[in-house]
Amino acid sequence: MSDYKVDLRDIQFVLHEQVKITELARFPRLAEFDRETYDIMLNEAAKLCTGVLGPLNGIIDKTHIKWEQGAVTVPPEHEQAWAKFKEGGWVGTTMPPEWGGLGLPYTFDSLLNEIFSGASCAFSMTPGLTRGAAALIAFFGSEPLKQTYLEKMVSGEWTGTMCLTEPQAGSAVGDTKSTAEPVADTDHFLIRGTKSFISAGEHNLAENIIHMVLARLPEAPAGVKGLSLFLVPKLRLQADGTLVPNDVFCSGVEEKMGIHGSPTCTINFGDNDDCQGWLVGEPHQGIQIMFHMMNEARLGVGIQGTSLANASLQASLTYAQERIQGVDLREMRDVNAKRVPIIEHPDIRLHLLHMRAMSEGMRALVAKTAMYADVAEQAEGKEKDNAHYCLEVLTPIVKAYCTDQGFRVTERAVQVLGGYGYCREYGVEQYLRDAKIGSIYEGTNGIQALDLVGRKIGRKGGAMFMTLLLEMNRSIMKFKKIEMLAGFAAALDKAKNTLAGVTLDFGKKGPSDMFYPVLNATSYLELFGHVVIAWMLLEQAGAALEGIAALDAQGAGPEHLDRPFYARKLDNARYFFGRVVPFVEPMAAVIRSGEKTALETTF
Repeated sequence: MSDYKVDLRDIQFVLHEQVKITELARFPRLAEFDRETYDIMLNEAAKLCTGVLGPLNGIIDKTHIKWEQGAVTVPPEHEQAWAKFKEGGWVGTTMPPEWGGLGLPYTFDSLLNEIFSGASCAFSMTPGLTRGAAALIAFFGSEPLKQTYLEKMVSGEWTGTMCLTEPQAGSAVGDTKSTAEPVADTDHFLIRGTKSFISAGEHNLAENIIHMVLARLPEAPAGVKGLSLFLVPKLRLQADGTLVPNDVFCSGVEEKMGIHGSPTCTINFGDNDDCQGWLVGEPHQGIQIMFHMMNEARLGVGIQGTSLANASLQASLTYAQERIQGVDLREMRDVNAKRVPIIEHPDIRLHLLHMRAMSEGMRALVAKTAMYADVAEQAEGKEKDNAHYCLEVLTPIVKAYCTDQGFRVTERAVQVLGGYGYCREYGVEQYLRDAKIGSIYEGTNGIQALDLVGRKIGRKGGAMFMTLLLEMNRSIMKFKKIEMLAGFAAALDKAKNTLAGVTLDFGKKGPSDMFYPVLNATSYLELFGHVVIAWMLLEQAGAALEGIAALDAQGAGPEHLDRPFYARKLDNARYFFGRVVPFVEPMAAVIRSGEKTALETTF
């Protein structure tokens, strides 16, 4: 398998030259972080990934997880990597220092997690879920729950999960049958039920596993409004500090297409009527509380799609530069012509350029969305509201668009490598298999599209959607004044207006024809994604021109390594605006056509 490569230069470009992460230092909680601190941490993370997690990725893909009598065992290399990950403090990156976390901004953490996920997507799921579960306890848990669980979870001594899905209720969470029975004169409830597809639901990496479980109290309302959230440990803590079994049993693990190193478990709670759980937040508020973790997880899944796209890009570039096959097109009639690397062939170059523009655009979108999350958390007043609006609208796009396009980039990687791409030796087929789950879990991409159309664009009387358009407008107005970028800015303006027009059509026709927006939601999300990636690449082109101007001012010669880097940013924009953005108009035409055969045909 090819070695995992971290594109630190592009990550630093996004952080420092595009979203300008150090501007977050204006908020007191983030004032201690400067560029030097960020770059040191990036370098340390890259070392861990190239030295430990990257080599682990192929091992845990090929070595089967063992399930025996309810216990799950991972390969020893996985245990060793987890120990190093914990030692580095990487589990609680965004958690507050008072619980042992690093208190990092989401913007930085998003690209940190991209590095980890690109090195080993399956490995990175356990710390991601643990951090998400710990954040729920920190936000909504009682003081005793915080004191009991947070430090051990943040350190990685204990891990966490999210337990929503049940065998009879996949995406229909409101059909949950798990129950929670109050126990008189105690602070706990008896939990009964079965949860399926639970990532990291059982393993031997940690002493204890803390499950966040949706269940129904007696006489609770039907549907999602009757769900409450409970903290259910695998082992419960006694007054004397010892741990005892809590009637939580892993009844099996799934054999999957990808992410083999992450145990996907069926968990039984209360088979022997002795599973204790503790209420988190208020009764019947479980789904609202869980959405805090679900939204974070959805962004995390978008990061997975982005990370695997970028990992595939790096592997494909290396292969294409080294693989000698065929001759230059201009010398194809000469049987004795010099054989060239396949990167010289036009079709391969087209694949690679698409992969690069899409992958780097998605990386920028992830960071931009995370920046909105930081501002929404730290700012006040209108600035806070506007950032929250942008975060809300972009979350389903990051989740769905980045996982769909991430998978397509890994597919192109297999194509670039040809027969070797289809074999395990070079690893890109694993990236493709690992990437596919991203469009399915944490709410299928169809559900993300419905969330975007049904909940996000019409919220606050359309103010959330309009706020994001105004953000785009600021970039458009800025770059229309720059001769080299004016054409791109005009094209983005046109695409943005087309997006706005389709959105307005949904608002006009939706009330009288509910199937119109629903049937076209997935196409609409993809159209929306093309527009925001164009926005990101326009911003990157602008930052690249600023970088070139700075090099000129310093007297840096043509040999400076940043010159070809900045030139590639301009090429990404030129490609995307030339070959992807033009699809926005025909996509809009299809949506507006009213074509409904899918609803009318007989299967």
